[in-house]
Amino acid sequence: MRIFLTGATGYVGGAVLDALVRGGHTVTALVRDNQKAARVAARGAHPIVGNLAEPDSYAPAAQAQDGYIHTAFDGTSGRGPVVDRTTLDTLLTAARRPRTSGVGTPEKRFLIYTSGTSILGRTSQPASEDAPVNPIAHVSWRPDHEELVLNAGNERLRTIVIRPGHVYGGGVGVIGDLFKAANNGLVRVVGDGNNHWPLIYERDLADLYMRIVAHEDATGVYHANDEGDERVNDIVEAISPYLALRPDVRHVPIEEARSKLGSYADALSLDQVVRSPRARALGWSPSLHSVAGNAARLLEEWRATR
Repeated sequence: MRIFLTGATGYVGGAVLDALVRGGHTVTALVRDNQKAARVAARGAHPIVGNLAEPDSYAPAAQAQDGYIHTAFDGTSGRGPVVDRTTLDTLLTAARRPRTSGVGTPEKRFLIYTSGTSILGRTSQPASEDAPVNPIAHVSWRPDHEELVLNAGNERLRTIVIRPGHVYGGGVGVIGDLFKAANNGLVRVVGDGNNHWPLIYERDLADLYMRIVAHEDATGVYHANDEGDERVNDIVEAISPYLALRPDVRHVPIEEARSKLGSYADALSLDQVVRSPRARALGWSPSLHSVAGNAARLLEEWRATR
């Protein structure tokens, strides 16, 4: 299939790009500059240089696609939610355009939007895909964008929202940040550290995208997490034996964390137990089910990226 991908040089989008190319799909990847274009071309994609906030820079390339995967988020300009809405409007417009079917063309186009489990807020009970949303301030705008995508589905377009937990693997992401802090000798944990993080290995997350692309009946919301229900304190404790020196751990009060991290501090302190029954119904099963149980392997992955 011909698939238009945003965020191909990012954490989630990079993993999705590699999975799509391995799966034999033709990927058109939106990137910001020629350097990033060369990087995605070397990985097997067809780059388009443009800007999410400037639809004219990528709308023509988007119109000839069979599917759209939006993983990018502009977290640097201060206009992230506005740019995200602009991108969705542009991709949905392209997805609705009539096309001439040919050999190998799927019956329906699709659009996959990347959200996150923090839209659920604190979960007092295990939260499946049908759980009500209660977003923290950091993602208060996300429900409207999810609703926009889901309501756009029709007989010619299937629309999907994927909500990953905290993504881990490689050298970035929240677990990568923990590895870096622990390696430097001081880990700052927001709150008391007894909160549970929903977590998902990057390659397992990419596998869910692939399954949804291939499954022509897949629509609606899908959670992506390993269901390990791990506490932050347990993860930090599991890392320590594999370091030269045991790190100090400082528990930072939420008010102090907010003064330094803004509303993102609330995402780090959320206590969430999340389930993914709709994803598992597609035959998806994460290969890794624990950060703590794979601490040595994941730490080596992190060291390999330094």
